[in-house]
Amino acid sequence: MTSIDRTRVERLVDRERERYRAEHPRSLELHRSADHLFGRVPMTWMSKWAGGFPIAYAAAHGNRITDVDGRSYLDFALGDTGAMAGHSPQPTVRAVARRLGTDGGATTMLPTEDAEWVGAELARRFGLPKWSFTLSATDANRWAVRLARLVTGRPKLLVFSYCYHGSVDETFVVLGPDGRAASRPGNVAPAVDPTTTTRVAEWNDLAAVERELAHGDVAAILTEPALTNIGIVLPEPGFLAGLRELATRYGALLMIDETHTFSAGPGGMTARDGLRPDVFVIGKAIGGGIPCGAYGLSDEVADAVHRRASSGEADIVDVGGVGGTLAGNALSLAAMRATLGEVLTDDAFAHMIRLAGTYTEDVRRVLETADVPWSVTQLGARAEYRFTRPAPRSGGQSAAAADDLLDEYMHLYTLNRGILMTPFHNMALMCPDTSDADVACHAEVFESAVAELVA
Repeated sequence: MTSIDRTRVERLVDRERERYRAEHPRSLELHRSADHLFGRVPMTWMSKWAGGFPIAYAAAHGNRITDVDGRSYLDFALGDTGAMAGHSPQPTVRAVARRLGTDGGATTMLPTEDAEWVGAELARRFGLPKWSFTLSATDANRWAVRLARLVTGRPKLLVFSYCYHGSVDETFVVLGPDGRAASRPGNVAPAVDPTTTTRVAEWNDLAAVERELAHGDVAAILTEPALTNIGIVLPEPGFLAGLRELATRYGALLMIDETHTFSAGPGGMTARDGLRPDVFVIGKAIGGGIPCGAYGLSDEVADAVHRRASSGEADIVDVGGVGGTLAGNALSLAAMRATLGEVLTDDAFAHMIRLAGTYTEDVRRVLETADVPWSVTQLGARAEYRFTRPAPRSGGQSAAAADDLLDEYMHLYTLNRGILMTPFHNMALMCPDTSDADVACHAEVFESAVAELVA
């Protein structure tokens, strides 16, 4: 297996940084002059882009972005799934323009006809019958967790080490080097130590899940059906079915978050793999770029919530901590209806998944030819390469495989040659506008990047 010379990587990174800085003077100027922005960016995580400053963009359509320096990029990041429908898909643009400019009223705290259509479509795709809307998957997770605690009368969550469910406080727990639960490194000033609210297990370890559930205090297992934000880590055969069986046996709810794994198909992994969650969460992609999220409940969970609300135990219509003034607004629902109904269709997913398969095989061919110790994993319309082989089987293994220097090299190399990859990891996502030529372009650039590493 070919080893990679770290000194060579450092030289290549220096070269790519110099090129990046030289070719993006306007973006650099905007970054330097952003004195009134905390971290010099609209949101601090935008500092994650490689190169020392992010490119500022002027326009985005389909899977193309044009920056303020006039450079154009193939976008495989797609807003880390937020733009999985492509940038400004026309059906969504028309629906939003009609809601704002013709019908009027972006938000009124009143329902529209779109709401029931979207709820019925989500029920058709994912199987849960009752839906409520939010402005993000973080909100959907946060509010659904409250409902899970209400229904079960239990205080704790069970999550997986290095999971990601937005900025929900209870989910920033990992297994430390000693195998004990700990607040995730970098967690910003949690109100309480999250190990007091949350139990944690390694992904793909059913025995560990059962040990944690046996305490009898877990309200819900909150999980993606495949880890994504730490790099794609797929479930091993029988793992997801085991979670369902264990949740039922120990009286916990199974809460599935498909905000990223929606890439698996029109109904995500839930429909594709026949999962049976009690609570379901989704966000980002379903609104075509307009802020939105949703959570679905089984009839049993919905009925239990209503019983407790009717008894006066819980307030779900005013000050109970579930909801927000802009949640379920007319603009978001118009965007969701158009995106689900006309953009992220069955045919679109078939196209996207086929291209992701081609992308994956291209990357695998390059890795095998160069014999570098990396791996690549596909999840429907997305794929990701990792700097380790074999592919990680848990969040802990995936975190240990991180390589910041190689990560910066690959991101800068591709960006300098007109390709945007997701800054948080090496994920590529296809959208309805992605083409075979786009995937072939990535293959050529990726092959060149690897060849320079091992030359």
